[in-house]
Amino acid sequence: MTLAKKLQIIFWVCLVSFLGWDFYHSDTVDFRLDPPVIAAGSGQASTGGHCSIAK
Repeated sequence: MTLAKKLQIIFWVCLVSFLGWDFYHSDTVDFRLDPPVIAAGSGQASTGGHCSIAK
């Protein structure tokens, strides 16, 4: 087995292990409590599309 193949196996084992650990230890995500993506970072919740913005 070549060094490159060993490194590939180590990488995938580490990645799958990390994802499994993260899934096991993290809280469930409630998508209903998250703000809309368009409002991300503004501190305000979005109320509609771009045409409903007050001028």
